[in-house]
Amino acid sequence: MRVLLDACVLYPTVMRELLLGCASRGLFDPRWSARISEEWARAAARLGPEGEVIARGEIAVLASRFPRAEVAPNPDLERRLWLPDPGDIHVLASAVAGHCDVIVTMNAKDFPRDILAEEGLSRADPDNFLLGLFEASPGPVGKVVAAVVAEATRLSGEAWTPRALLRKARLNRFGKAVEAAAG
Repeated sequence: MRVLLDACVLYPTVMRELLLGCASRGLFDPRWSARISEEWARAAARLGPEGEVIARGEIAVLASRFPRAEVAPNPDLERRLWLPDPGDIHVLASAVAGHCDVIVTMNAKDFPRDILAEEGLSRADPDNFLLGLFEASPGPVGKVVAAVVAEATRLSGEAWTPRALLRKARLNRFGKAVEAAAG
């Protein structure tokens, strides 16, 4: 399954690490565009100049980890498409150009299901998308969660539990399912 990751799910670190950890385990094939990466870097710049530098470094690392992930939408395609927010047309065009099945985004209102269906796409919020991956492949997704929690604990010096970290990342349903599976 090919999945277009919107900038709003790539910028929060925990969400990105969970999604791309699942992609690294072969649970889906990620896609994004240069413009989506640029949106991520500009969002990180709000933290200060070091935020943008770190984001650009992470973008470069992801380009080497996922060399087929970046897609370039055709400008003619972008002109043909319509969305309620014209600023998101490039996301839809990237998904079409990348032959994606799903757009994972936090911005449901900007991606009406009927318009996406015309292009053979659906949309999912990251919480439900990760929950679906977990339900289909609990072992591999559980290992990704454990690795992300361990890294968050190491970097912050705080003892994170999966549920607390996933709640902080606005992944409540996914967090509940992970907690229930842990018993």
